[in-house]
Amino acid sequence: MFRNIVTLQRQFGNAISICKMCPRQLVRCTSKYSTASVERKRFYQDVSISQGEGGLFEINLDRRKLKTPGGKLFTVPNEALAIAVATEWDAQRDTLKFYTMHLTTLCNTALDNPTQRNKDQMINAALKFLETDTICYRVEDPPALVELQKNEWDPVLHWIESRYNVTIGSSSSILGPDIPEATKDKFRQHLSSYSLWSLTGLEFVITQLKSVVLSLGMIDRHLSVEQAVLLSRLEEEYQIQRWGNVEWAHDYDMYELRARTAAGALFVQLSSETSTVKRKLMQD
Repeated sequence: MFRNIVTLQRQFGNAISICKMCPRQLVRCTSKYSTASVERKRFYQDVSISQGEGGLFEINLDRRKLKTPGGKLFTVPNEALAIAVATEWDAQRDTLKFYTMHLTTLCNTALDNPTQRNKDQMINAALKFLETDTICYRVEDPPALVELQKNEWDPVLHWIESRYNVTIGSSSSILGPDIPEATKDKFRQHLSSYSLWSLTGLEFVITQLKSVVLSLGMIDRHLSVEQAVLLSRLEEEYQIQRWGNVEWAHDYDMYELRARTAAGALFVQLSSETSTVKRKLMQD
């Protein structure tokens, strides 16, 4: 079943595999969505996708059409995203672990828009993170950590400044760097090219990494998921190397953050896709 889904899993590799590893739900928009952390017995045998009105794709659980927590028909804009979501539902065993189904949750958020925000409001929220970006805040001591931040964060900062022709900078002040208005305007213009769906995924990634710089670096494929996550946890990793860690907690947190970050990045890519999987395979 789902030969195309298996193909897609191989294409996206670690991202989909990591998504299954994440043990809990982190998208919290309204009380309706928070109930997704409750496990439920699997009530269907087969999962399929179909194309409905307006070319949108639907997810079918046996003969039932999937709906959002808000009661809307669950539809996605393209076949690739539909297959990825169907994979999440097909991968569930006797018990449905909703907290592992990040792509489904992101689709629900985009469809129901529980906070009722438009694109401009989402872009403004994303740019707020630029003012408190993880890699822009630097410590003054200890010297080893100062050097580590410089060696690991400066190359990414220089890359994004060159990539988007902007000035960001860094600071050890509690107020952070003074981001020029021209920089904000450039990023606002760039983010305006994203659809509401893609912005939903991007905002999710930014929230995980606490960094616009790292998020765009990953979406632009300058950084891998693993690199972006490690860079977002640089100070924590330094402290762990120095003082040690709880034996299992570190790996647990790392896998969890990778899962959420990978799912968000994959969602951005898939929600931006316009070609069908079949057409892409034929082109390949």
